[in-house]
Amino acid sequence: MKEKRPNFLILFADQQRYDTINACGNKHMITPNLDRLVNEGCHFKNAYTPNPVCVPARHNLITGLTARHHGYSQNNQHPVDHLLPTLPRILSDNGYDARAVGKMHFQPARRHNGFNKMELMEEIPEFREDDEYAMYLKEVGLGNIQNIHGVRNLLYMLPQRSLIPEEHHGSTWVGDRSVEYIKANAGKRPFFLWSSWIAPHPPFDVPGSFSNLYNDAEIPEPIQSKTSISAAAQSSKRHGDFPEGKEEENIRRMRQLYCSAISLIDKNIGKILDALEETGEIDNTFIIFVSDHGEMLGDHGCFQKMLPYDSCAKIPFIVRYPGKVKAGSVREEFVDINDILPTFLDLAEIDYPGPLELPGESIFKDGKDRSHQYMEYGSSVNRWCSMRDVQYKFNYFYAGGREELFDMKNDPCESVNLLESEPERYRKERDALHNVLCKYESKWGLKNYAFGNSMLKLEKLKQQSARKNGQFPIFPENITDEKEKNAMNDFGDEVIEATKDESVVSLRKLNLSDWAANGAPEKVIQKIKNEKL
Repeated sequence: MKEKRPNFLILFADQQRYDTINACGNKHMITPNLDRLVNEGCHFKNAYTPNPVCVPARHNLITGLTARHHGYSQNNQHPVDHLLPTLPRILSDNGYDARAVGKMHFQPARRHNGFNKMELMEEIPEFREDDEYAMYLKEVGLGNIQNIHGVRNLLYMLPQRSLIPEEHHGSTWVGDRSVEYIKANAGKRPFFLWSSWIAPHPPFDVPGSFSNLYNDAEIPEPIQSKTSISAAAQSSKRHGDFPEGKEEENIRRMRQLYCSAISLIDKNIGKILDALEETGEIDNTFIIFVSDHGEMLGDHGCFQKMLPYDSCAKIPFIVRYPGKVKAGSVREEFVDINDILPTFLDLAEIDYPGPLELPGESIFKDGKDRSHQYMEYGSSVNRWCSMRDVQYKFNYFYAGGREELFDMKNDPCESVNLLESEPERYRKERDALHNVLCKYESKWGLKNYAFGNSMLKLEKLKQQSARKNGQFPIFPENITDEKEKNAMNDFGDEVIEATKDESVVSLRKLNLSDWAANGAPEKVIQKIKNEKL
């Protein structure tokens, strides 16, 4: 009898930091189902994203290649090269049912890249008909809500509540749709399922049932730098658009809601694991929990991602697969998202069909040099690259040629740039990692940035002032039924509703004039100004 082929399940969070799972030593977290995966599988302690931003990381995953080949060094807006083999296409070509549920972030949105079927839940759908989650909300009587994933443009990093109850929240929907698929398939054919949440990506719009989960938790305070930070890091401060005098309490509350969003994902992961057990498929399914990148969350005064620091570059990476993975095991070597495609192909006994060399390797093989970890981001003056070994991390920013060296063993918070505090003492360590980085950048990075043992030095990065997120809901404007369009909620009412139970948020203290400059309607601004808050 032919041996049954393994299923593959990616449980994929968006913007979840590495230090957010209780069983991995973060005792403030409430993550019983992720803890189960850790206890029944393997925790890779030193996992990184090859590029800490959404679109590149996801395309590294599906192609197994870097931006040099798939073209996304940042959140670019263009279709991927259709000639590149992708993980879902390779698996579906070999008899797998390849399914996607949730956020994919492909360009264009419905480019399936080899999936047999996608049920999408994108952050800012252009057309409701293209987004299964948005259509689901319409079906259950919540189609009048504009900000279906929280208010981005005024309250991007600020505390807020979801306008949608838990039973219909996006994080619940991903769990429910994944469960429905697993039960419908019930072992009929091998599957590849990518369950992909938007959370804990901002806005941190958790439902009321989860909003107070961490009110009394001892969440670690943000990390502080002792030496200067890069211009790129300085620019990231602008995303934390907190009202003056209210920064600390807003950040504290923001971190609580961030953790709550992870606990809601965890609850839905539990439902998915239960479904695998009920169908008898759990031990025949290679399960990986991973995130595309982390979130600075106020560390070094920074917010969002796109930086080489561990807060947003180091990720959770948990695998479960009895027989190949020892329960409760821990591995210390470096792994990254590039290793996922070759690992899946290795277990499925499928050869990679493309002509290009892959930067990653199956976690069950030992040919890759896992003593170093390479990362990259961006192009032109926004570009940087980074190299880690067991003890040190070296960052190179092309803008101005800034260099950073951190002792990751003695200073895991990356609070002291040794090339600023004691440059001559650490010249040898700097040179060693610099030379390795040049080789990796020449081979895997964008072309024409590194040459031999040197890298370009470009003009310094211009500081960008604080500004509101300029992204407003799109699909309401594309509704053609005038009666339905007129029944949509008032935008100002949604802003007020999202913040009414968050006592630290005072809407009138926000920079409403800056919001107006980003396109906020004057009638909405006046409503907020006139509201007795």
